[in-house]
Amino acid sequence: MSEKKNKNFKKNDFIKIINNERESRIKKLIELRKNNNAFPNNFKVNITSDVLYKRFNNLNSILDKNLIYHIAGRIINFRIMGKASFIKIKDETGYIQIYLSADSLSIKKYKKIIYQCDLGDIIGVIGNIFKTKTGVLSIYTKKCYLLTKSIRPLPNKFHGLKNQEVKYRKRYLDLIVNNESKKIFEKRSKIIFTIRNFMNEMNFIEVETPMMQIIPGGATARPFITHHNTFKRNMYLRIAPELYLKRLIIGGFNKIFEINRNFRNEGISTQHNPEFTMMELYIAYANYNDLIILLEKMLFHIGQKILNSNKLFFNNNEFDLSKPFNKLTMKESIVYYYPSINYKDLNDFNKLINISNMLKVKINYNWSIGKIISSIFEEKIINKLIIPTFITEYPTEISPLARRNELDTSLTDRFEFFVNGMEIANGFSELNDPEDQKIRFKQQMLLKNEEDSTQHNFYDKDYIEALEYGLPPTAGLGIGIDRLIMLFTNSQSIRDVILFPTLRPTE
Repeated sequence: MSEKKNKNFKKNDFIKIINNERESRIKKLIELRKNNNAFPNNFKVNITSDVLYKRFNNLNSILDKNLIYHIAGRIINFRIMGKASFIKIKDETGYIQIYLSADSLSIKKYKKIIYQCDLGDIIGVIGNIFKTKTGVLSIYTKKCYLLTKSIRPLPNKFHGLKNQEVKYRKRYLDLIVNNESKKIFEKRSKIIFTIRNFMNEMNFIEVETPMMQIIPGGATARPFITHHNTFKRNMYLRIAPELYLKRLIIGGFNKIFEINRNFRNEGISTQHNPEFTMMELYIAYANYNDLIILLEKMLFHIGQKILNSNKLFFNNNEFDLSKPFNKLTMKESIVYYYPSINYKDLNDFNKLINISNMLKVKINYNWSIGKIISSIFEEKIINKLIIPTFITEYPTEISPLARRNELDTSLTDRFEFFVNGMEIANGFSELNDPEDQKIRFKQQMLLKNEEDSTQHNFYDKDYIEALEYGLPPTAGLGIGIDRLIMLFTNSQSIRDVILFPTLRPTE
C-alpha cells in the first residue's frame, strides 16, 4: 500500500472511530433521559481548582473529613484501575484530579459512573481534599454527578486542534483544548479593565454613541449598509464615533472616551478584521502633544498592571515602556530609511515623482505632494517601524478632520503610533474651524469622485452646524484595542485576540 493510501486509510479509520464513539455516547444519553436524570441543573460549586492549589498544594497532610468541597469541570483524562479510578477535570481556573473508588461510593454507583462518563463530559464532585502517595493534590470523592453528557468526542483525543481555521471557526473547541488561547482572552479582559480604570483615574467620562448612523463619518472607509424599515431608508454601521464624540465636547464635556465596535467593509488580514474594537478619547483645551504623553503613560500603566514589568516582548523584540518613544515626522522617516534621498527633494513635485519611480511606488500624476509622500510612507516605511515610533506632521490632504499646523498649513498637527510595522493609534489636534471643515469635506467628496474610490466620504451638514456653535481647542485619540491586545499577548494575528473573528463562509 502506498504512503498516500495508507494516510487516507488512517484518516478514514479515525472518522469511523469518531462516528462509532458518538453513537455510543448518544445511547448513554438516551438511557439517562429514560431515567429522567439527563442534564441536571441543581449542582452548586463552592470551590475552584486554583483556590484548592493555593490552599493545599504546599501542605503534606491535608485530609480533613470535615472540609467538604463541591467542584465541577470537564473530564479531560480518565484512568480506570479496577475498583478505583482517577479522573482529571478542567474548570475555569485550571485542573484537579478526582479520585473515585467503589469503597467510598458503593460498587453500584461506582460502576454506573464509570459506564456513563466519557472524555469531554462535565461532572460535579463532592468530597475531601487529599494528596496521593505520589503527592498529587486530589479530591476524594463522596458523591459524583454527571451534569452534561458530551456526545461529540474532544479533538485532542485524536489529532488535537492544530488547524488555525478550525480554531477560529470553532472557538469553543479551541478554548477547551488550548489553554494558551483561553489565557489570551482572559488577559484581553484584564487589559480593557485596566484601560477603563486608567481613564477613570484621569477623570474621563465614558460615553456611548450611535452604532447605526445616517451618515458614516469620522474616517475614510467603506461602510456596511443596513436598512431601517420604519424610516424606509438605508443606514450605516459606524466606521468611527469621532463626529458624535466631538459633538459632546461642543456640548460641554471636557474629557470623554468610548470603547466600542467599529465596522469597515474592507479586507481581512493578520492586522484587519471588519468588526473591531476601538477606543476614542477627546480632551478639551489640549493638543496632540498632550495625547503623546497620555498614550505613553497609558502603555506604561498597562505594562505595570498586566505584565508586572516595563518591558514588552513582541515578535522576538523587546521594548521599554518606561522611556519616551521614538518620534519622526513623516518626511524625516522617509529620509531616515532611505538616506540617499535629499529632504528638500520631498517638497519638489518633479523630484518627488523621480523618488516614487526609484522606490517603485505607483502614483497618480494628478496627486498632490502630500498625497504622494503619504503613499511612499505607507508602502515603504510603515513595515520598517519596528520600535515604538510616533510619526508626526501628516499632510492636510489625508487628514480631513485634523487642525492645520500653524507654521506649515500643508501639514496637520497629527501623529500615528506604530509598533512592529503596525499602526496602534492615531491622534491629532482637532479641526474646529467650521469654514475650513466645509472645504475639507468638499475636497474629500471630489477626491472620491475623481478616483472612483471604493471608500465613502460624506458631507455631514449637521456636524458643520455643531461646529458653528464652537468646538473648544480639542485633542482626539483613537486606539485599536485589538492590535493593542496583540502587543501585550505577543499574538501574531488579530484573529488570535478576537473570540469570533470574521471568516469567509464555508457554504
